Amino acid sequence: MKNIDIEKRKEEILNAHKFRFACKEFDPDKKIPEDDFNFLLEVGRLSPSSFGFEPWKFVVVENEELREKLLPVVWGVKRQMPTLSHLVIILARKSSDVIYSSDYITHMMKDIHKMPEDKVKERREKYRKFQNEDFKILNNDKDMFEWSVRQTYIALGNMLTAAAEIGVDSCPIEGFHKEKLEKLLEDEGILDREKFGVSTLVAFGYRKEDPHRDKTRRKMEEVVEWIK
Repeated sequence: MKNIDIEKRKEEILNAHKFRFACKEFDPDKKIPEDDFNFLLEVGRLSPSSFGFEPWKFVVVENEELREKLLPVVWGVKRQMPTLSHLVIILARKSSDVIYSSDYITHMMKDIHKMPEDKVKERREKYRKFQNEDFKILNNDKDMFEWSVRQTYIALGNMLTAAAEIGVDSCPIEGFHKEKLEKLLEDEGILDREKFGVSTLVAFGYRKEDPHRDKTRRKMEEVVEWIK
């Protein structure tokens, strides 16, 4: 019975991935129920990250006036904006927050991970070596930010898949002018540019119509190499 349940679950997961596509136009008459959207946010919140430091923030834009202001600088959402149900801007923490010695990292270790003082010291040193020696990003603000961005994409991927599993459509969006968007969010009092930068955006809703073609992907043998 257990094996049957596993096979059924595997099939459901694969079907969700086949169902998911980058939706360009949503049904304007259908909105995602609050419980379902909170579920997607919870999936993002519970997502894994390097060292468990969660260098992200999810900004849910419901304000119609702000949505209009976004259009000139987020060209990738112009088709979806009139019909989407929810729009999320995913922020990534900058070097001032993710450097090994920052108050944020101390907060994560002490207040969130509940580490005793000796473990905090040990973990901080391990993280310092990771930044300085393993990835060599310690003295490069851009590389530190890009490390944070990579973590946000784990959360993004989980949210996209979870959405598909409950029949919600989505579209990740990288079509934006980063400098102009961050300036707009700063002017609106939403973004502290000393601590955060924009990683990506994602639109959620329900498709207006099914895609006109089946999902296309490279064959498994083109994607996977086995080293035995």
